[in-house]
Amino acid sequence: MTDPVLLTDQRGAVRILTLNRPAARNALSSALIEALRAGLAAADADDDVNVVILTGADPAFCAGLDLQELGDSGGNLSLVSDEGLPVGHPWTPISKPIIGAVNGAAITGGLELALACDFIIASERARFADTHARVGVLPGWGLTQRLPAAVGPGFARRMSLTGDFVNADQALRAGLVTQVVAHEELLDTAVRVAETVAGNDQPGVRTLLASYRKAAGHVVDPALEVEHETSVKWMRSFSPDRVAERRSAVIERGKVQNS
Repeated sequence: MTDPVLLTDQRGAVRILTLNRPAARNALSSALIEALRAGLAAADADDDVNVVILTGADPAFCAGLDLQELGDSGGNLSLVSDEGLPVGHPWTPISKPIIGAVNGAAITGGLELALACDFIIASERARFADTHARVGVLPGWGLTQRLPAAVGPGFARRMSLTGDFVNADQALRAGLVTQVVAHEELLDTAVRVAETVAGNDQPGVRTLLASYRKAAGHVVDPALEVEHETSVKWMRSFSPDRVAERRSAVIERGKVQNS
């Protein structure tokens, strides 16, 4: 019997969702993407859940799209621009806060998952990289808007054009994460913060969060449309074979930089 690709744990009013493909560094297979979307929708619909924490099974948070599946069939890439989702979102937005608890490497699509959270708490082992340019694909989950919004346009462009890793301390200084803690304290810290949020007036929390998102939408939504249009045009000439050819080199280069 195979292990579930997504683990669910409930601590009071806090729902913890854990990406669970550790041997593949929690790379996003079609099954994991679909399970994550279903898990978040279920949390949003559950009256016993006030806050969601998204994390990964060690040693990584998420290595992005599964390059083997991407190179073989591209099936997981087809889910990036799922017509059932708003443009530029990895999942249907939910009404409740999502805290990213980044425990290790968050790469490319994994970085986009972290950026889609309302804020991020990082382990000292966290590493962040955008390797879209190395792989030869373009972002479709809002990275070109959310990353510069978090760290500034220059830092964001440097990350995207080089593909180099940013460590936890650099991410904190840049504003990508709100806190860095010892690795073994990450989940407990995230739960304590989530419990603080969950202890507040929930209609007020959700209305305030919706207001933040609506206010940002005046800038965010047009930028997401530009990213989507660019990605769609790129996909017309995209070949999974090109990813398969680059896969070993991309993985090896990442190992060297992340060691």
